[in-house]
Amino acid sequence: MRSGGRMASHEAAEVVRKPAQNGQARAADRRMLINGQLVDASAVFASLNPSTGEILGYAPDADVDDAQAAIAAARRAFDNTTWATDVEFRVHCLEQLHAALVEHRDELGDLTIAEVGATPALLAGPQLDDPIRIVRYYADLLKTYPMTEDIGNVESRGQLHHRWVEKEAAGVVAAIIAYNYPNQLALAKVAPALAAGCTVVLKGAPDTPLITLALGELIANHTDIPAGVVNVISSADPAVGPVLTASPDVDVVTFTGSTPTGRAIMAAGSATVKRVFLELGGKSAMIMLDDLDDEAIASCALMAAFTIVTHAGQGCALTTRLLVPNSRKDEIVKQVAGNLAHVRHGDPANPTTYMGPLISEQQRNKVHGIVQRAVEAGATLVTGGEKLDPGFFYAPTLLTDVDPDSEIAQEEIFGPVLVVIGYEDDDDAVRIANNSIYGLAGGVFGDEDRALAIARRIRAGSLSINGGNYFGAESPFGGYKQSGIGREMGVAGLEEFQEHKTFATVVPGGQA
Repeated sequence: MRSGGRMASHEAAEVVRKPAQNGQARAADRRMLINGQLVDASAVFASLNPSTGEILGYAPDADVDDAQAAIAAARRAFDNTTWATDVEFRVHCLEQLHAALVEHRDELGDLTIAEVGATPALLAGPQLDDPIRIVRYYADLLKTYPMTEDIGNVESRGQLHHRWVEKEAAGVVAAIIAYNYPNQLALAKVAPALAAGCTVVLKGAPDTPLITLALGELIANHTDIPAGVVNVISSADPAVGPVLTASPDVDVVTFTGSTPTGRAIMAAGSATVKRVFLELGGKSAMIMLDDLDDEAIASCALMAAFTIVTHAGQGCALTTRLLVPNSRKDEIVKQVAGNLAHVRHGDPANPTTYMGPLISEQQRNKVHGIVQRAVEAGATLVTGGEKLDPGFFYAPTLLTDVDPDSEIAQEEIFGPVLVVIGYEDDDDAVRIANNSIYGLAGGVFGDEDRALAIARRIRAGSLSINGGNYFGAESPFGGYKQSGIGREMGVAGLEEFQEHKTFATVVPGGQA
């Protein structure tokens, strides 16, 4: 994301023009969905298997004309059909989509393992099964969610006036996602947007286009969603993203990716004053309080180690800074390092593998460069700090003696790298945790009342107390500060895609 991790929507993909093969252009392995039709583009680009570095397949390389066609289709579907007003039909289509995702779960899972580098354990959670549940959640929510709110009567100018609020779809949505959890990011945007009555243009990440295109094919082949309501494109052309974000026919932009790219999208959207929702970077802190006993410290040290290697550290909300009491720092560092030594990496399809690869050689080089600079600046490399072959693997890495203001303590790395920072007291721990441009998530471990009090002082969107799991379809997710604007999932996630229209009428005979 960002200065550090999830790459911007136009970064890091290998563009391969369609070579001639027996007089025919190189075909894409998946097709885009535009205006209800599954279509190719004039060129393709390669998607790599990150565990081997080999080409997995080819995706259509949409150009500006393709993007404009997708926007036009979404605009027509919103303006000229009953999609935005037919709640019952939207429920029906979301239920169809959920059923299709469940039916094709294994196919989607195999592709997610191969293209994303996800492990089967992650498929059972945020890489696939949790995102599928998001679709079910919004289908169910839509059955009971009130689209009208009565706000009562008011006396004005000698008469009684009745007022109410109706919730309408915000319009055409451009949804641009990152590579790290493509199913989660796509469905957390598409499902609530559809539930709200919006139409969508979804752009997959250049590093993981095939799995997002597969979602589009399911929509085309297994649902009654009308032509143009959902359009799915893939592209490695850096000109395509700005078309989506600046188009006057797009009413809402929802983006997950780097903070620098998020800033650019805000600027692009300002020309048409469109609604912009951003889920950006994180540099979350896990705080271990000094009231933990030996058993609790061992448990926290295990959690800290295995959290940072989840999906090879490619998660915006992962706790990448471990804040520990100075009095016990050496002991905790030793335990975390011992745990990291037992992390099994390798083929993500192997059920015994815990950590898969980074997404690309470019990302691995970036991670390695940050680690090397940290050591040069005075940090102590406890373990890791090396590339592992074949594929794009990086050794689980632990650093201590880290300056809280240094690059490695401030920048999002998006790799399996954990830094340990000592603190003196609770106030010092809170100060260090808040010493970041980000504010996405965090965790506090200790006496529950004390831990909760400290968590309430941390400026972040989601906090775990003693390992509590805050993430789920019902839970709004998003950040403070430069971690983004708005919330995904939950009721708040639906309302990101709604406009609120207030009505008033004079009450007959209702004189004041």
